[in-house]
Amino acid sequence: MNQDKLRQLLALFHDSDLEELEVQHSFWHGTRIRLTRSRAPSPVAPAIAPLVSTAPPEPAAPTPAPAEKTDDGLHEVLSPMVGTFYQAASPEADPFVRQGDRIESGQTLCIIEAMKIMNEIPADVQGEVVEILVGDAQPVEYNQALFKIRPD
Repeated sequence: MNQDKLRQLLALFHDSDLEELEVQHSFWHGTRIRLTRSRAPSPVAPAIAPLVSTAPPEPAAPTPAPAEKTDDGLHEVLSPMVGTFYQAASPEADPFVRQGDRIESGQTLCIIEAMKIMNEIPADVQGEVVEILVGDAQPVEYNQALFKIRPD
């Protein structure tokens, strides 16, 4: 994506009522833009960095949404993206975790498929899986609660 197209995209987003816009282009992980509208006033817009890179692109690891502490003392692991939730690496494989399992921080909890890319979602806390809130092969939204974990 060149700078003119990026400026057009920014202008369209600015003039729209969209809260969030995500554009992903791949040819081995090239171009990924995510725009989120902030309701807080911002004094100055950040400068746009050049889109030219001399280094080969590195695969972008999904950044999990932070765990959210609920009133019952449990952490909710939130979906970092829109996609399809999978409990296992393949239909014939065992699930990554089951209700009641003890998990370590960094352990894979599930996969979310987004745009034909399988993204492993790691645990961000250590503890016990109290509840799995999404069924296998079900669509999930950004920031949707996936798991409830009782932290250690």
